[in-house]
Amino acid sequence: MERAGLLRFWDSSVGKKVVMGATGLILVAFVILHMAGNLQFFSGSERFNAYSHLLQVDLIELTWLMRITLLGAVVLHITAAYQLTMRNRAARPAGYVKREPQVSTYAARTMRWGGVYLLLFIPYHILHFTTGTLHPAFVRRAAYGNVVIGFQVMWVALFYLGAMAFLGLHLYHGAWAMFRTLGIARPSNDPLHRRLALAIAIIVPAGFSLLPLSVMLGFMH
Repeated sequence: MERAGLLRFWDSSVGKKVVMGATGLILVAFVILHMAGNLQFFSGSERFNAYSHLLQVDLIELTWLMRITLLGAVVLHITAAYQLTMRNRAARPAGYVKREPQVSTYAARTMRWGGVYLLLFIPYHILHFTTGTLHPAFVRRAAYGNVVIGFQVMWVALFYLGAMAFLGLHLYHGAWAMFRTLGIARPSNDPLHRRLALAIAIIVPAGFSLLPLSVMLGFMH
């Protein structure tokens, strides 16, 4: 009965929205923590390398648990989003004429393409800085040097900055929708009232962007 109930919940539009909200909350929490950890880069190579060693060696079991949780959250998030989109399209009448919604934002209109960009960016980011497969001079346990060398390649730094721009747009609309779905925030038709989502959408991408920008501008060597 419990399994049947879960299947009915998943099959409903409300259930898919709740799943998107819950998995979105997990992903937002992760990017905030990840951004905070990355900012230790500006404390110097010793501090940043120690932070990397903590995650990759001392707390490797916790790191893998986090990775598995994030992978599951990403899969469920994307699946629910895709199925909701297909369901909404199927529900439209044959003579449906596409109209611009009265209350919309650029972030909402770019969710799909931003999601595709980020979906391409995430595996590249893992192969670049985690495994070193796509890094020009990767050295294990030398995270600081890997970041500096990696972002000295101009197109790589620009690719990262583009991902952060899309991340900001995705967070702005996605975080607001998540808060609304989970009952954390009241529904509002005014995009300016989404203050918490706006703060997250500005602070998180800005924090991530400081690393490639500092290397590109020659502040970090």
